[in-house]
Amino acid sequence: MTESSEDRFLGGRLTVRQPVDGFRAGLDAVMLAAAIPAAPGDDVLELGAGTGVASLCLAHRIENATITGLEIDERLTDTANANASANGMTSRVLFVTGNALDPPAACRKPFNHVFCNPPFHEGQVSPDAARARALQDEGRLADWLAAGLKRTATGGTFTLILRADRLGEALAALPARGAAIFPLWPRAGETAKRVIVQLRNGARTPLAVLPGLLLHEADGRYTKEADAVLRDGASLALDSRRL
Repeated sequence: MTESSEDRFLGGRLTVRQPVDGFRAGLDAVMLAAAIPAAPGDDVLELGAGTGVASLCLAHRIENATITGLEIDERLTDTANANASANGMTSRVLFVTGNALDPPAACRKPFNHVFCNPPFHEGQVSPDAARARALQDEGRLADWLAAGLKRTATGGTFTLILRADRLGEALAALPARGAAIFPLWPRAGETAKRVIVQLRNGARTPLAVLPGLLLHEADGRYTKEADAVLRDGASLALDSRRL
């Protein structure tokens, strides 16, 4: 049996179990969920859901949205569904096993919002097979973006978080219009390590670079804006801040 730990998110409002070894969700998942402009009644899809942290964070903020999480690892799918049950969300959050690049029939439809934290690392591969699969893109980042856009309804949004140095590759694979870039700045004056990219499918607005979010004060504490997202489940509201 895989050893797991019990972790708390959103100031303890969510409790999830995650494998001790392998990929573990953290800040990226919470920030990604905060960027989804879902409304009550929306139908939402997460590609590569892992243990379900991002989907569950979104479900906590938008109580009447229906969320499907697609995950290739059946063990993680089982863990994610158990996490949904533990947090009382099984009536509106479901995780299914399948390949994000070749989804099962139930996921081959338009969704109001699609989001993912795709594999975006290159180079040295982790000896842990599950962690390697979650992190290493094997040159297929563009395929993940194409898969997400294909499932996004016209007028809906496709949102992803990725390493900042992969931004050029991501933008080359996305439509030239309708996208917004939201950097996550570690500290004032430092280069962003992560960016959130959000595209409204079919929009004609020019590419927008948004102010982004400063994560840490000089002393290492989270800024009040970051803390509001990480502890209180606040929205990043990218869509309303588009230039």
